[in-house]
Amino acid sequence: MSEKHLSSQFDSDLTSICSKLMEMGGLIEIQIQNAIQALAQFSVPLAEEVMNAEDQVDAMEVAIDHALTSIIARRQPAARDLRLLLAISKITTNLERVGDETDKIARRVKSIVEGGDARKMPIGDLRLASQMAVTLIRRALDAFARLDLDTAVSILKEDDLIDQEFKGFTRKLITYMMEDPRTIGDSLNLLFLAKAVERIGDHAKNIAEFIIYIVKGTDVRHSSLTHIESVVH
Repeated sequence: MSEKHLSSQFDSDLTSICSKLMEMGGLIEIQIQNAIQALAQFSVPLAEEVMNAEDQVDAMEVAIDHALTSIIARRQPAARDLRLLLAISKITTNLERVGDETDKIARRVKSIVEGGDARKMPIGDLRLASQMAVTLIRRALDAFARLDLDTAVSILKEDDLIDQEFKGFTRKLITYMMEDPRTIGDSLNLLFLAKAVERIGDHAKNIAEFIIYIVKGTDVRHSSLTHIESVVH
């Protein structure tokens, strides 16, 4: 973070926590990409690699929560410093949930591969939406590092694009199932994957909202985009 605090030790503690958060985010980015690559390549080993990393993500969440509890107890921060620490806790929770969604994707990919051939399904569309979700998570973390309000608002807008991709993908899968009932099983698997990707986008949106909370001190969750823009500007 760019702002300095009266206590150099507080600065050091805060820098350490933020570094751990960014490390956790970086690992999750890799896991999302690996999960989607596992689907593209029908690779059980790659899916299992993603599943095996879930414990590491959970351990990172626990370590960050412990560090936050310690710094709050020792420093008793107030005002913006307290908002920052509370927001970091919320962001960590959202990242852990992204990890959960990624684990779900990997497990379903493994099931798809081991259960039969889904190579004729529209996986390309899902990969596009997944890459959009990865990009949103990356941009959300970058925006947090800079407390960049403009990027935060942009993420809120772009999450709608992932929602649109999900709706379009759902319509396409329904068409497949109507035209050939034999595709119902594979289509439902892919629908499950698409929903997980959509939720990843939602978590990026949540992180963006917490950035606004840190800077402006206003909780904009469940607010309209028009209201959020008025708060920011």
